[in-house]
Amino acid sequence: MANGIFIKEKIDHLPVDGLSIRYVKAGKENGIPLLLTAPWPESIFAFNLVWSDLCKLGPVIAVDLPGFGQSSAREDLMSPDAMGNFVIKLMTAFGIERAHVIAPDVGTLATLFAASKRPDLFESIVAGSGGASMPLLGESLAQVAASKKASYVGSDGGEQVVKFVSGSARVTIPTEILEDYRLSSEGQRWNEAADFVRAYSTDLPRLEKLLPDIQTPVLVISGKDDPLVPLSNGDFLAGLLPHSLAEIVEAGHFVWEDASADYARLVSSWIMDGYRSV
Repeated sequence: MANGIFIKEKIDHLPVDGLSIRYVKAGKENGIPLLLTAPWPESIFAFNLVWSDLCKLGPVIAVDLPGFGQSSAREDLMSPDAMGNFVIKLMTAFGIERAHVIAPDVGTLATLFAASKRPDLFESIVAGSGGASMPLLGESLAQVAASKKASYVGSDGGEQVVKFVSGSARVTIPTEILEDYRLSSEGQRWNEAADFVRAYSTDLPRLEKLLPDIQTPVLVISGKDDPLVPLSNGDFLAGLLPHSLAEIVEAGHFVWEDASADYARLVSSWIMDGYRSV
């Protein structure tokens, strides 16, 4: 794949709770593991530009959560709370007893729900770029949250995602990676994954009540010009989480690609020692 960072032979699938979960594993043999959950509508290849830096920090596993990327889907998991339960099962399946979880976008919500239930599994969390409160969602994301699945029946999400990502990202996304994003959303996969966002109206108010009791250190990274998830969402999380740090970078929504050097620097500093100070 692009830049020689992701090697096809390293990509595999793990059966978890009856589903096939795509993952790639690399990094150091020792240390606290890093678990990365891919953002939507991208995939594990979203971490291509920061991969080599993160692999210096410890054992690294990047996964496509169910229904996202090219992991298999199940309808009952397409909500933040339910996906949080799956994250717990996923960590058990990988033999992870405690990890730094880097979970941008949809992973932020699932991981915070998981941390509210199993704080022992989380050394720290890197969050951000995930809608945190219904009134704070960007217009286009709010439209998805309010949409009906029937509105998109018959459309092919793959091509639309390629146009959206290639037109919105501030860096050139390699063709091979755009093709993976296309396959991750082709046909009705995007519409089915959108059920996760359609569940926000129910799950976000519930998460808001849980945030003050989450003791896990959380780094919230927001793109200054994110149109989907305005940085007010990051402020919202940081204001309610008792042990948190908010960082803003010059980027749009795809912070991990738009400002990969800054993203890798912030995450590396956080994991090496920063999280202990909050």
